[in-house]
Amino acid sequence: MFEKKSVEDIEVKGKKVLMRVDFNVPLEAGQVRDDSRIRAAIPTIEMLLSGGARLALASHLGRPKGQYAEDLVMDPVAERLSVLLGKKVSKLNSSAGREVKTAVEQMSEGDLLMLENLRFEKGEEENDSAYARELAEPFDLFVNDAFGTAHRAHASTAGVAAYIPAVAGLLMKKEIEELSNCLENPQRPMSAILGGAKVSDKINVIKRFLTLADNLLVGGGMANTFLAAKGHKMGASFYEKDLLEEAAELIKEADESRCRLMLPVDLAVTKELKPGSYSEVMAPSDIDGEWKAVDIGPETAALYSGQLEQSEMIVWNGPLGVFEVPPFDNGTEIVAEAVASSGAYSVIGGGDLVAALEGLGMSGEISFISTGGGATLEFWEGKELPGIKALQDK
Repeated sequence: MFEKKSVEDIEVKGKKVLMRVDFNVPLEAGQVRDDSRIRAAIPTIEMLLSGGARLALASHLGRPKGQYAEDLVMDPVAERLSVLLGKKVSKLNSSAGREVKTAVEQMSEGDLLMLENLRFEKGEEENDSAYARELAEPFDLFVNDAFGTAHRAHASTAGVAAYIPAVAGLLMKKEIEELSNCLENPQRPMSAILGGAKVSDKINVIKRFLTLADNLLVGGGMANTFLAAKGHKMGASFYEKDLLEEAAELIKEADESRCRLMLPVDLAVTKELKPGSYSEVMAPSDIDGEWKAVDIGPETAALYSGQLEQSEMIVWNGPLGVFEVPPFDNGTEIVAEAVASSGAYSVIGGGDLVAALEGLGMSGEISFISTGGGATLEFWEGKELPGIKALQDK
């Protein structure tokens, strides 16, 4: 149940609107390499413009840490958005202050501009109230459509809501509805797939899904930590030595829950992690010396795929191997094919995993792809996200 106000609940004609978007996109030679995050915000942008708003977009890009960085200006993003909208997007050289105030005053209904990278200002990540007030000052309304940053209490995600009314954009609303549905209305059997490097990043999500899912399939570096906790030596594999007790406790919790915890029964291993390097497939009990586990093996991929074929709902966060170094993308690819062909309602979150699926050409086969990484995880943990909390209730 969506209990926050959204752009669908308000009149925007003539209003000066500040919209937080997540245009933190990869750049290459001064061009946007992947515009999926930009495209995701277009329905809200078009709704506001057609409704007669005077609209300014605000986003961060990269990690400039409160300093100006020539290679992280928003110009390439504004250019790409202009192409996608078929409409000129004017880009300012600041995110707040006199230039913004003057530009906003001169806008007509249906005009659109983009502010400079929010993180050029120290006050953004510090959620500085003076910067938040300055950001909000030229505007009548704040629309947050940046779910990917909703877990951050920054000036542009939470701070501005203290000065102007805040509502959700269409993408934010869709994210909350879809991710809530996984928690509140799980379709049985429900399978959760968790990958990525670290157990420490996902302890609370693991605990949540042990109480919610029917099956929990683990891959990536985090699987190595679980296998080491079960007594396997794991050779030179990456795993979190300080998390072994915690992992053992989670295995015990799984044994006592209704959820089946599935760990790899075989792994692709290599001595040198580089594209095309020599690799073998080994059982966890056989990995020693310089061998390092870098992907789930074929038997595990088949086992996981078989389980997913019987699932009615699948949620997935994190790749199952070092997918950016072929051939250690095999496990992620095989499991992605199983998810795509399963007929289950599938929800996927996490930038790395989404990039992998885009690269495999499978993103169109997934029911819902979340634009959040950390935000998706924290939402599934059950945390109240600052960017959502700041929105007005219905």
